[in-house]
Amino acid sequence: MRTGAGKGKGGRRPPVRVKSGPEIPLLPVAVGGILLALLIGMIVYIVVNNRPAPTPAVVAGIPCDRLEHTQVHYHAALRIMYQGALTPIPGGIGIQGGEQTPSCYYWLHVHSTSPDVIHVESPASQTFTLGQFFDVWNTWSKSNGEPAQRLDATHVATFTLTPSQKLAIYIDLGDGKGAQLYTGDPRAIVLKNHEVITLEIAPPDGNPPPAFTFPSGL
Repeated sequence: MRTGAGKGKGGRRPPVRVKSGPEIPLLPVAVGGILLALLIGMIVYIVVNNRPAPTPAVVAGIPCDRLEHTQVHYHAALRIMYQGALTPIPGGIGIQGGEQTPSCYYWLHVHSTSPDVIHVESPASQTFTLGQFFDVWNTWSKSNGEPAQRLDATHVATFTLTPSQKLAIYIDLGDGKGAQLYTGDPRAIVLKNHEVITLEIAPPDGNPPPAFTFPSGL
């Protein structure tokens, strides 16, 4: 009997072809990978550049302490008027982490329970100014992703004075004399107990400014 029956010429089997899957186009895969990497990079950039700024430990000489101080504790009021209307001061100014879960308190801060009232709470007696309060407000605002809050000849909080406007400042010391016009640097105003400071962007000039009554217990 002959050997190699069923084989091809020369006694060799024909090569067996192995079926392969469909070819994957490399160019679309590479382009897709590049686009995905760009998308991830863009997301990271947006997150990094829009996250709140870290809280400075000290602003204008005022620390942010974990607890409120009681050694020195008094209150001054700040009112901002624009086009004849009062603009409330936000609650929570100077309280990092929010009023419900505060991480620290600047010595000058505002509670939502007493709107427009600056709480001066310090471990020792010293002089504080309205400029220092605005510096704290500005830092607190920007660290929470909010606009800058400035106080100078042409800015009050987020308002920018136009050439046709002026800043009228009134101070009521609670001494029975009522609100008195102040013509000095608003940043230099010293915060005093039960003092009412009104920053009015005029016109109109509301002289005298609206009266203010401190909440009971303050």
